[in-house]
Amino acid sequence: MLVEPSAEDLRLVVVSNRGPVEHHLRPDNQIEARRASGGLVTALSAFRKRTRFSWIACAVTSGDRQVARGPNQRNNGLAVVQGLSGGREDIVDDSLFRSVDLVATPEQVFRKHYEVFSNRTLWFLQHSMWDQLQPPKDKNTISDAWWNGYVPTNVALARAAVAKARKRKSRVIMLHDYHLYLAPGYIRQHLPDVILQHFVHIPWPELEVWEPLPLPMLREICRNLLSNDIIGFQTPSDAHNFLRCCDVVLEDVQVDYARSVARFRGRDTRVRVYPISIDVAELRRTMNLPTVKRYQERLRRLCGDRTIVRVDRLDPSKNIARGFLAFEQLLSKHPEFQGKTKLLAFLVPSRTQVKEYVQCYNEITSLVNAINLKFASGSYKPIEVFYENNYYQALAGMSLCDVLLVNPIADGMNLVAKEGPIVSARDSVLVLSKAAGAFGQLGCAALGIEPRDIHGTANALANALAMPQEERCHRARTLRANIEKEDIFGWVASQTDDIDRILA
Repeated sequence: MLVEPSAEDLRLVVVSNRGPVEHHLRPDNQIEARRASGGLVTALSAFRKRTRFSWIACAVTSGDRQVARGPNQRNNGLAVVQGLSGGREDIVDDSLFRSVDLVATPEQVFRKHYEVFSNRTLWFLQHSMWDQLQPPKDKNTISDAWWNGYVPTNVALARAAVAKARKRKSRVIMLHDYHLYLAPGYIRQHLPDVILQHFVHIPWPELEVWEPLPLPMLREICRNLLSNDIIGFQTPSDAHNFLRCCDVVLEDVQVDYARSVARFRGRDTRVRVYPISIDVAELRRTMNLPTVKRYQERLRRLCGDRTIVRVDRLDPSKNIARGFLAFEQLLSKHPEFQGKTKLLAFLVPSRTQVKEYVQCYNEITSLVNAINLKFASGSYKPIEVFYENNYYQALAGMSLCDVLLVNPIADGMNLVAKEGPIVSARDSVLVLSKAAGAFGQLGCAALGIEPRDIHGTANALANALAMPQEERCHRARTLRANIEKEDIFGWVASQTDDIDRILA
């Protein structure tokens, strides 16, 4: 049963880089609103069922920018269309749609913030992939993106949050993720008494991994994050790594590792662990939608006797190419699976202006074509790939698979690993990277793999496909129980409980 929002809830402001919808300009000059992809949007959309809040986000797409220019989303000379789009049903919660304030910075400023500093520098650093980053990655490029992109965009979002908080008399501002590391410091200067909470969705690696980032920037990131009252991370190791980072790079900080608190300039910042999760009940309701049922019928025709599925954003951190190489090795070493076992990959295009992502797409396309050419026989095509943001189709695919492969190089949590066991109709086996945050909660019932070990991943796939039904059922029951026990509303409650303790 949902909790009725209180008056206090109405005074909460949430700030994130991406909002719950993306606006795209259609050929007929209408603006189309689609559900945005990503775990953050999924989590905050579920959060809003329990707690009403004002949502501030960046204008990311060109359609977002057109919407942001108008006095409001529905009165700017552009028609906003929701619902069916190209045969795909992207349902947008209308209350969410209306409640988001989009902040538009100059396009070049946003590009340097989003593409260069956030999604090349920070993302690749925090996912331990600096070696995969292509030139230019020199300090001059990083410095330019910092001063002319990251800093002004953080200030713009912080100003919007301050204005909204003053207007709504907000007592709490919640910030999300790596795009906004500097915003808490600005907000604190202007609202010294507001409660600030920041949740970091991606990994916080060991101090040594941060070495490519100029030390003054790392210090500024740590200083500004310590303007928060609470910082939340996905795993205990992330929280510990952050505390150690502050302890080493800041001279005037006192870190209490036992209490997980950092004292800085007279303020205690509580460093907490909130493993993000999913809305189990809503997901089960979604699986009964006619749209999902239609996708299931279509996809059944593409499944094999045994079917492996993966669902990912098209991102280098998701390690998609190694997953395909492991599948190729599986077919090579186990001829009994040839002609019978298929891999369905649902890949959401992402950051298509970032060259490492373009290279990732090209590598995957070439690899899939080579594997299909090598093992195709008659009507048998071993790999089917769907390049689109189609949430319902991906859920339908996960429901039909025998094995769900989740093998990121690093991941804050990975909600696909939690959605898959809930929607599975076949007690699918979860093959899960030990570098995913979800492994801490689900590893006991999954087949754990080292993400860079192609041979080990191929063996795990073989073991999953050959697993006796009784063991499959036991593992599937355990996965479902663990996910149900710590669902999205537990994630929400643990954060709001900690905020309430400060407010009390």
